[in-house]
Amino acid sequence: MCDYSLASVASRPAKVGDELVSSRFSNSATRGFAAVGELDVAVCLLPGTELVFEKDVEFEWRIAFLPTRKVKQKVARFRHVDEDIPCVHHDALEFANGRIVLLTQLSPGQFARVLQLPAEPGIEKSTPAAAVSRASVD
Repeated sequence: MCDYSLASVASRPAKVGDELVSSRFSNSATRGFAAVGELDVAVCLLPGTELVFEKDVEFEWRIAFLPTRKVKQKVARFRHVDEDIPCVHHDALEFANGRIVLLTQLSPGQFARVLQLPAEPGIEKSTPAAAVSRASVD
């Protein structure tokens, strides 16, 4: 849910409507999301969570002296990458144009809102059969 490198940071799960900010955490060498007003608590996202950013997303290259880059997108879906490789960052954002950016590469201070959480498998709301058959007869 949160990258392995945030294990030493207090955390909580994301909720729909959460206002987030990309942050550096004092107890960690990585970055992630914190809720606005709770900057010392990492907000953990489930794969499939959709976010909308206030502005086009900016990220930093792995080489510090290169300038920041922009993904000309504001909507992203959270996902895990390279899960078969231990001890690397897995938390990432995927954009509609196919670009994938690790959370630890996000420039700090960017604001986003949780649009939707992924559906929970096996918890579907279904219409009772009696209601369906009655509706089709009426």
